[in-house]
Amino acid sequence: MTHRQLKAGYFALTGLNTLAASYYFNYLFFFLRDHFGFGNRGNLAVTAFSGFIYIFAAWQGGKFAARFGRRLSLKLGFASLGAVMLLSGLLAHHVAALLVLVGVYSVVLLLTWPALEALVCEREAQAGVQEMVGIYNCTWAGSAALAYFTGGKLYDVLGSGAVFWLPAGIFCAQWLLLLWLEKRHDAVLAATPEPEKENHRAPESSAPGQRVSPQAFLKMAWLANPFAYIAIYTLIAVMPGIAQKMALSPTQAGIFCSLWFFGRFGAFAVLWHWRGWHYRFRWLFGAFVLLIASLATILLAQQLWLIIVAQLFFGVATGLIYYSSLFYSMDVGEASSEHGGLHEAFIGAGIFLGPATGAIALTLAPQSANAATWAVSGLLLTGLGGLLWLRKQT
Repeated sequence: MTHRQLKAGYFALTGLNTLAASYYFNYLFFFLRDHFGFGNRGNLAVTAFSGFIYIFAAWQGGKFAARFGRRLSLKLGFASLGAVMLLSGLLAHHVAALLVLVGVYSVVLLLTWPALEALVCEREAQAGVQEMVGIYNCTWAGSAALAYFTGGKLYDVLGSGAVFWLPAGIFCAQWLLLLWLEKRHDAVLAATPEPEKENHRAPESSAPGQRVSPQAFLKMAWLANPFAYIAIYTLIAVMPGIAQKMALSPTQAGIFCSLWFFGRFGAFAVLWHWRGWHYRFRWLFGAFVLLIASLATILLAQQLWLIIVAQLFFGVATGLIYYSSLFYSMDVGEASSEHGGLHEAFIGAGIFLGPATGAIALTLAPQSANAATWAVSGLLLTGLGGLLWLRKQT
């Protein structure tokens, strides 16, 4: 087995992990709606609860992988995730048990992502890191799009219980694949020379007219990415409500409400091969503005075609912001498990803040169906102001 073949195995784990996690968490909200009558406020509260745990689990998950080994972290993560899915299926009629298991899921999931992010960049020079980050982003984004697109049909055909047992099967398959890769990992690395250290980690930063340091771009991207996830998880939590408003079945929701996932995948593919956006503030700023406008349009629109068009812009915006955060983390910093954990912790902050803001707004103003939209949009505007402040400071 060659070094690149080993990386292909870790990319396969990345794709499977995304499929399983997306099937579960995206369609859990449909399950809660259909079985327990959860509306937008309830689903936003569940998402905020998950995001709050995610913040601390991501940070500690990255540290665990760095201290005890990435492969051990993955083995524990896949086994634990499979167990959580099986327990969720057995306790599917007890809402309190399901919510507790959402919290457990949010912890053990973070044993996987920081380790996978580091493994795909292991033993790579700077150019190799850029290549691996591109493949990694396209892998998980494509899998997420496929999961949402097909998930509605699976929900209708296999029954709502598939939200739990289908991911359980995928997590078990990942565990077996990891055992197979583990037997070959050390031998492959022993035959792979260490990459030469580059003196200049960010050649794009020396472009004519560039006055902002790579470290400043890293800070700005780390600020922007949580706000992208504020928007993303607000949208995911209220998607069953949007489907109900548009009279869409789960199958139809999977088709028409998955388009932003494909928009994000397309953005990743373009950004991977075209590097003119590296260390250019206008691209990050433009994506942030587009994020706010497209989210508000999706949540407020009364016509399905408008929701479809806005989703494509939303996908492009979230793609550029996420790619910026991960690329600068790996390019300016180190491709390490702990650094990947910090990247995931910022994501958790967004998963918590957006849905929490929306849920509180709907609690304080239950007579206003759009209270969550205006509250989250206002929160995103504060993030845009923070981005401009950071740019001015540098």
